[in-house]
Amino acid sequence: MSTATDLPEHPATATDDGRALRRMQFGWYINDWANAAFSATVLTVFLGPYLTSVAKEAADAQGNVHPLGLSIRAGSFFPYTVSFSVLLSVGAMLLLGTVADRTGRHKELMCGAAYVGSVATMGMFFLGGDRYLLGGGLLVVANIAYAVSVALSYAYLPGLASPDERDKVSSKGWAYGYAGGGLLLIANLALFQGHDAFGLSSGTAVRICLASAGLWWAVFTLVPLLRLPSRAGVLPGQGARGGGAADGKDAEPAAGSLRELGRTLKGMRRYPLTLLYLGAFLCYNDGIQTVVSQASLYGSEELGMDQTSLVVAVLLVQIVAIGGALLLGRIAHRFGAKSTILGSLVGWVVTLALGYFMPAHQPVWFYVLACMIGLVLGGSQALSRSLFSHMIPPGREAEYFSVYKVSDRGTSWMGPLVFGLAYQITGSYRSAIISLLVFFVIGFAVLLKVPVRRAIEAVGNPVPERL
Repeated sequence: MSTATDLPEHPATATDDGRALRRMQFGWYINDWANAAFSATVLTVFLGPYLTSVAKEAADAQGNVHPLGLSIRAGSFFPYTVSFSVLLSVGAMLLLGTVADRTGRHKELMCGAAYVGSVATMGMFFLGGDRYLLGGGLLVVANIAYAVSVALSYAYLPGLASPDERDKVSSKGWAYGYAGGGLLLIANLALFQGHDAFGLSSGTAVRICLASAGLWWAVFTLVPLLRLPSRAGVLPGQGARGGGAADGKDAEPAAGSLRELGRTLKGMRRYPLTLLYLGAFLCYNDGIQTVVSQASLYGSEELGMDQTSLVVAVLLVQIVAIGGALLLGRIAHRFGAKSTILGSLVGWVVTLALGYFMPAHQPVWFYVLACMIGLVLGGSQALSRSLFSHMIPPGREAEYFSVYKVSDRGTSWMGPLVFGLAYQITGSYRSAIISLLVFFVIGFAVLLKVPVRRAIEAVGNPVPERL
């Protein structure tokens, strides 16, 4: 596999390739800037509490709603819907990841999914009254599209940096994402706080905020659409890599990709160390994503925080996470990505413990919790992404990252399911939040046993100096 150090040595060509690489990197950073609006504004802040209030409006005398004939607590509808959307997205990510690697149309599929998700998100403007089923349906469509789009964007990482620079590039991408999501949240906070001055009800202001995330996502997706190449994983100056359109396999992409998907899933058994790392990540990151997606629900229902306090807290997460991602990237450069990730998981356990014992109606303590989450959030995810990129067989980036994306950035399913069940059984969100400790403990234990260097060597990739 070629790396950034293999670029042609002719001065003019090297300059052109360096410029092309920076152009690709910027397009990839802005892709995170674009889709972070959905993660921050929709999943993390506004939709959970708002959809829960809509579900409660439609609830019966016992406080239950009945989607698809099932009887569930209104307070569990949002986490259950997130979990359901992920179960559906697993097949979509795996299939479209295989199609992308087979046809070389990573960009077209990535941006197409982004626009499907953005339209569904803009449709949330019409969520009102007791239309909880409409909200649930739009969330399912948007979250599936988001998962597919982000999984395909991850496949570009090996073509954006040499092995020793990958942690830095990945961390910078996450920093762009938090900056973009935070900027939109500032605007939405101003709108929500001043809704009376604009002649809007609080519900209408929330629906405008939700729709704005879809519009933001759509507009800024134009940048990666213009700057990224169609095929992921190819550095400037390289030809097409094997396994895609270059070798004529784009005929009958659907049927061929289904067969290829089966071979991919079977072929993963050839790399048991990669699968071991993936198992650790799927476990601890399910905990991370559940904390992120359910934090607003926990803050509003258990801690008595109003909508303004929730938005301020998420803004703090976004701002601190920018520095946290860059800081942990620097620490990883010195001590290695694996050790830094393990340290961040200890930080997550401490954060969950603080959240469990936190007193209600105390915004200052809620803001402290937000800062703690931000400090470890960006770095743990960025380093996990870059570390996994070293363990992928060349030419299989989209397929492997589609499996990886099953538990990344709001697409976790085990965590929301456990969270929802814990609340269903106990009626306490404190019990629900502390139940997530199991994901971090198991993830830490499994990651500790992963021999990262051997895993990278097993797939034939160059090994970075520090791991």
